[in-house]
Amino acid sequence: MSSVQVTPSHLARQAAIYIRQSTVEQVTHNLESQRRQYGLVDRAVSLGWPRPQVLVIDDDLGVSGSGVARVGFDRLVAEVGLGHIGIVLAIEVSRLARNNRDWYHLLDLCALVDTLIADADGLYHPSVFNDRLLLGLKGTMSEVELHLIRSRLNGGLWEAARRGELRTHLPVGYQHDRDGRIVKVPDEAIRETIALIFAKFAELGSARQVTAYLAEQGVLLPQPSIRCTRS
Repeated sequence: MSSVQVTPSHLARQAAIYIRQSTVEQVTHNLESQRRQYGLVDRAVSLGWPRPQVLVIDDDLGVSGSGVARVGFDRLVAEVGLGHIGIVLAIEVSRLARNNRDWYHLLDLCALVDTLIADADGLYHPSVFNDRLLLGLKGTMSEVELHLIRSRLNGGLWEAARRGELRTHLPVGYQHDRDGRIVKVPDEAIRETIALIFAKFAELGSARQVTAYLAEQGVLLPQPSIRCTRS
């Protein structure tokens, strides 16, 4: 890594702290990770930024980095592109981007507008070849990590399916019994409503007409946690 220096030009702009956890469960239970990420404010201050100039972006708490729109990340990219950010701080690269397309887009913008990047290991400037090489490697490793996580998850699901033990979310009106078999729910109101829906579909021939009939008759569609009655 090169000996990157924080300059008055960097300090004249804001320091951006990007905070993210991938799931709601992590947000609820992994509080230590949150404390570490919010603690980056002190890191920015130690590098010379006044505390009022530290921008904390935590819109993406509980949002996956894979295939999901991330408002916080988009906001970060916009602020960098507008030249408002002198440094971007995150605990690790994987908090910033889970695919190389997003990662290199951010790197290119940072290099163009002279924005530094810092993580737990050090301080980098994306326009410096060695720093960009290292940041690119970290981004690739993050993408590989996501691939491995998916592979392990899918592998476990396939193994459970082969053993006949995979349980999926069932349609309303069905449930698993104690032996794992799929059976109808004991709620007679739900069973009657579902039977009515199928009977009307066989009679009318389209889902649109069935929906119109149910609305006219005031029939509520059954929900998993709501006992529905048929008028």
